[in-house]
Order: sequence, then C-alpha cells, then structure tokens
Amino acid sequence: MHVKKGDKVRVITGKDKGKTGAIVRALPKEDLVVVDGVAIVKRHRKGAQGQAGRIVEHPRPIHVSNVKKV
Repeated sequence: MHVKKGDKVRVITGKDKGKTGAIVRALPKEDLVVVDGVAIVKRHRKGAQGQAGRIVEHPRPIHVSNVKKV
C-alpha cells in the first residue's frame, strides 16, 4: 500500500474526483482507505422504543488505487 493513516491524499477517479482529505483509516488486507470528507453516505437508522429515527452520514471506504498522495 502506497499510503498510510494520516497521509493527505487526492481522489483521482470516481464521483468525488478532485477532492482532498486525510486518511482516517487504512484497511491493507482489503486495499481500502477511509478518507475524511470523501465518499460520504447517508444511512437511515431506527430510533429506540419511543424515539424518532435519524439519518446518519459517515465516510465509506474507497479503493487505494483511486487516491494519490499530495
């Protein structure tokens, strides 16, 4: 893997092409990285008994070949 946690990277392909951010988490066995502020997905979560549900946003891992070090 050519990058590690804490490195600043730029996305070179995909829907977030051109965005930059720091690597929050590296998953070397799967060749994936989680970049801060990139590939944000929304998930609908149920609330507990008597509470309202909510929409949670969190970053999704992207393949390491889609990023390059800045």
